[in-house]
Amino acid sequence: MPTFAYDAVNNAGKKTSGTIEAASADEALKKIRAQGLFPSGVKEQKITGANAATAKKTRDVKKKKKGGGFNIAIGGVSTKKLTLFTRQLSTLQDAGLPLLRSIQILESQQRPSQLKTVLQGVAEEVESGTSLSEAMAKFPKAFDRLYTKMVAAGEVGGVLDVILQRLAEFMEKGQRLKRRILGALIYPAVVIFIAVAIVTGIMYFVIPKFQEIFEDFDVKLPELTLRLISVSRWIAGTSTKDQVVPGAVWVMISPILLYLFWVLIRKTNFGRAATDIIIIRIPVLGTLIRKTAIARFTRTLGTLINAGVPILEAILITRDTSGNYVFERALTKVHDSIREGETFAGPLREAKVCDAIVVNMIDVGEETGDLDVMLMKIADNYDEEVDVAVASLLSLLEPFMVVVLGGIVLLIVLALFLPLVSMIESVSSTTKK
Repeated sequence: MPTFAYDAVNNAGKKTSGTIEAASADEALKKIRAQGLFPSGVKEQKITGANAATAKKTRDVKKKKKGGGFNIAIGGVSTKKLTLFTRQLSTLQDAGLPLLRSIQILESQQRPSQLKTVLQGVAEEVESGTSLSEAMAKFPKAFDRLYTKMVAAGEVGGVLDVILQRLAEFMEKGQRLKRRILGALIYPAVVIFIAVAIVTGIMYFVIPKFQEIFEDFDVKLPELTLRLISVSRWIAGTSTKDQVVPGAVWVMISPILLYLFWVLIRKTNFGRAATDIIIIRIPVLGTLIRKTAIARFTRTLGTLINAGVPILEAILITRDTSGNYVFERALTKVHDSIREGETFAGPLREAKVCDAIVVNMIDVGEETGDLDVMLMKIADNYDEEVDVAVASLLSLLEPFMVVVLGGIVLLIVLALFLPLVSMIESVSSTTKK
């Protein structure tokens, strides 16, 4: 049975510490309180020396029984699977099952995947005496810093089941917001893709046929038609003798090249800062990005503070997971301000990244001591505003796409029919003569 080290205060207010054997941190807290003590911290002790060697030998035997511990794992851990695991672990902990047993049950239910491999590793670490948060921290690709810090806060406070439930709700709301934005952008993306494919097909197959007709009738072509034929020849790969790759290939791979270029720029600190600053200032789109960032950072910070994570550490975690340079810079100033004994709202107001109502609500939350509650209200409010911003963006995109596509079709029609008019006039005059 695991051994837990604890710090507590007795009825006389005197600090004391010791160790106690229990199946889980919750059971350890109950046993400590039953002794008339008030625990301030509980941490599972690591197994060392001969006991560690014995535990390792036991794990190796279990691995052999399972087939050598071999598990094919392709890809990473999806947020959907991690959210489901978090909620299930919360339910098992609330039911009173030992932590190790809970992880082993959930691991056995997983199909061969990255999550199954990670849970096997976490179970082995917990079995050797490592706390759950420390075990999860050894797998950063599955459990990020925010996740492990909240689990650590739940372990110390003896409310791991509650913290896991809040963490699952936080992840579900984040996923819901992301799905709404991506779902709204699918329609314009599909329309643009189909339009580009059709125009490319016209340039590749149709325009060369008209060019042959014009050459047969020896018609003087307008400048617009000549330009259209030049573009068509470039797309078909017949523009010059030196052209090796048809333009149609470049059109098809250009989205991939742009994506790779974007990823490379975002890899550098300067590129990431520059792109975030530029995007957030774009009309309509910048408003959507800013509202999404506000909803994300307020929900993250509110969840961490509510879980009992110290505010300075909570701000640093929120800053590192905000995903936007502008808000990272603002939260760094907020962290420095609080560390020096000043307010949260002051540097946030000076940074001008949030609306005045957000700053005022945070200010009120500081004064009343309900900062976490106020942050969660801001996040809920901005989730709704993101829906409005997405609708506004779509309402602008639809007419814009219609105008652009209509303009392209008009240019193609004019470029093709102007020479046809000249041909008809030439034939008509010849017939009269």
